[in-house]
Amino acid sequence: MALFKKRTVGKPGEWFYCLKHHKAEEGPECPSKDRFGPYASRAEAEHAMETARERNLEWENDPRWNDDTSGRGQDGDQAP
Repeated sequence: MALFKKRTVGKPGEWFYCLKHHKAEEGPECPSKDRFGPYASRAEAEHAMETARERNLEWENDPRWNDDTSGRGQDGDQAP
């Protein structure tokens, strides 16, 4: 009898996008560090990278999260 059982993460019926294999997988096939999800359907998992790109663009263009590296504030004044 093994002292430690390999426990899977996630539930069968959930879909994940595996970053290592670049494909949608049902259930916990790969470690959580290598996947996005869970998603409700295979189609959602297959579009995970597209969804991530869209969310990144939204975040990069959100004025509430503007990391201005020029040293000027949002109103154009020099930052303290």
